[in-house]
Amino acid sequence: EYFYNFPAWTVAAWAIAVWGALLGSVALLLRKAWAVWAFGISIAGMAITTIHNFVLTDGVAIMGSEAVAFSAVIWVIALFLFFYARAMTKRGVLA
Repeated sequence: EYFYNFPAWTVAAWAIAVWGALLGSVALLLRKAWAVWAFGISIAGMAITTIHNFVLTDGVAIMGSEAVAFSAVIWVIALFLFFYARAMTKRGVLA
């Protein structure tokens, strides 16, 4: 019931996070510098979704503490990909 009652803006932010990460990953494979922007947009969508899930609603009580750990792992991976893409752009690997 919790997931079915997400507002449209939360679902949109989640979709932006997922598709931004996918596009960023494809851009890394293609060695394109716009991977940084795609991962940045993805992180913005993740931030909005995380705020909804853990600040505006009581997602921890509903989903359990495992949801926080799972979200933390996703955040670590997303931030790593963003900073990796940025570093590779600065080194000239991504054009």
